[in-house]
Amino acid sequence: MASVVLCQSTTCPNGNPPSRMECPTCNKLGIRGSFFCGQECFKSGCTLSMHLWLPSFQRTKVVASRYGSYNPFPNYSYTGSLRPVYPLSGTRKVPDHIPRPEYAENGQPISEMKQSGQPPRILTKEEQEKMRTVCRLAREVLDIAASHVRPGITTDEIDEIVHNATIERNAYPSPMNYRNFPKSVCTSVNEVICHGIPDRRKLREGDIINIDVTLFYQGYHGDLNETYPVGEIDEDAKKLIRTARSCRDEAIKICKPGALFRDVGKVIEPIARANGCATVRTYTGHGINDLFHCSPNVPHYAKNKAVGTMKAGMVFTIEPMINLGTNWDTVHWPDNWTATTVDGKKSAQFEDTLLITETGVEILTVGTKSDI
Repeated sequence: MASVVLCQSTTCPNGNPPSRMECPTCNKLGIRGSFFCGQECFKSGCTLSMHLWLPSFQRTKVVASRYGSYNPFPNYSYTGSLRPVYPLSGTRKVPDHIPRPEYAENGQPISEMKQSGQPPRILTKEEQEKMRTVCRLAREVLDIAASHVRPGITTDEIDEIVHNATIERNAYPSPMNYRNFPKSVCTSVNEVICHGIPDRRKLREGDIINIDVTLFYQGYHGDLNETYPVGEIDEDAKKLIRTARSCRDEAIKICKPGALFRDVGKVIEPIARANGCATVRTYTGHGINDLFHCSPNVPHYAKNKAVGTMKAGMVFTIEPMINLGTNWDTVHWPDNWTATTVDGKKSAQFEDTLLITETGVEILTVGTKSDI
């Protein structure tokens, strides 16, 4: 027999009788027990009903104070053990003096959409120098974030670190409100392939985490990411990280004027397969300059049909996403961003922004070697 649920209003004029009117927002969030005997008690008694008028940062505090942490998608069939931990923190502030990309206000990268299908741009010497600057700053921010990776820190805390380090450099965090992404950085843990939304989950010993940083500075974007161990990780995870890094590094080696974009995947996929891994096909490398994403399209798998030849002055990313096992496919959480492996196995990624020079390639986001 189901237990009797009484009206939850602390000021119920009817003596808190058994009630069946449930708060629809609580139900959607997977929170049980928010029942009321009528509309007046619901309006006055359900803390979560304040979602109807509170701004997001206050709503977050209300939910957290009453309910603590919760899984926003309790009925979703997750492929692995990772779960989102909500509520998300509120939107972080960017000082008014920092220039913003066009999508910062409405979430729509209009110029990107207009430029879709156009050939890759050849950047001028002045533009190339701006790319060097923003990429150097992006590397600094990623290294700062990486230095804080440890068991017990939340991905939201990493987001705050990235955000603060970005604005300290008078730059804008490119992911923020790009197509309505809610945070300043992507943090992808374990089976998350990419586009993980920072939340209240604490990192645990044995996790791996990819931190994907992009900065917008003086009108240009710089993009890079790396995957890090959280404490001591198992041998499979170590091999995965080494493989993903090797895939990126070996692919970069073929980049020079005259090289074909389709050949990048020809280098990457055999390395992944030889190490018992699969190469994600859903997402690719991309051109980057004053636009966050543009041509060329750079697939990371063999026998792709990418169009185009590398030319001096082109800037783009190589960012192979490598899954443990043989399955390269992806599934998405109901947040419409978080992409995970279909079998729940771990995924790792490394990304650099590259400039094709007259004689070869310059890694604009170059970092130091890892011990793994």
